[in-house]
Amino acid sequence: MVKEKKYTVPRVGSVDFGCIITTPTGFDPQKESLPMIVFLHGAGERGFDVSALKVHGIPKIFAADPDYKGLRVITLSPQCPTHMTWNMLAAEVMELIKKVCDEYNVDRDRVSLTGLSMGGFGTWEIGMQNPDFFSALAPICGGAMSWREGALKNMPMRVYHGDADPVVPVKNSIDAVERLRAEGGNPELTIYPGVGHDSWTYTYEQTDLIEWLVAQKRK
Repeated sequence: MVKEKKYTVPRVGSVDFGCIITTPTGFDPQKESLPMIVFLHGAGERGFDVSALKVHGIPKIFAADPDYKGLRVITLSPQCPTHMTWNMLAAEVMELIKKVCDEYNVDRDRVSLTGLSMGGFGTWEIGMQNPDFFSALAPICGGAMSWREGALKNMPMRVYHGDADPVVPVKNSIDAVERLRAEGGNPELTIYPGVGHDSWTYTYEQTDLIEWLVAQKRK
């Protein structure tokens, strides 16, 4: 099932998140507790029309097929309001995630976070602020604050970037991974030769990333 919903989360005033939430066929939260993938979109999909989220990544795949590859998983794809970024809304995103976890009886040990471009930065940032919450992170063509990656030293991570990216330099991901490894982390880094900013289509649609995210469990 695919649902388009709106959640209001307290802030200074409040922030409204439009969301696409998908659940597999026959899901009943009274009888089943499933893992959840949270997806953070890029800057181009900001606004108040949630149909824009279906262009890329997790909502593109699961809005078309909530039973993708036979996986029993919930997906949550919120929409960032215009003129804001995920890094600005890290606390609010976490409140939203927890609301949806409660509403859908999500398995709290199997909540993963992934995102692309602006959402790749958001994945790093929200993960670093909440290192004990997520089961795994997968930032795509993003980057991280240079002095905080050590918070993720125990986090299963896959990081992706194209080495010809003209929008977000590949150095962002390379440096973040190297710093995290220096802190004792063990993130996997995949660099696509000759690939520009769109390193996400192949990653989500042609690798086992989605199955890997579903399989991870919080330690």
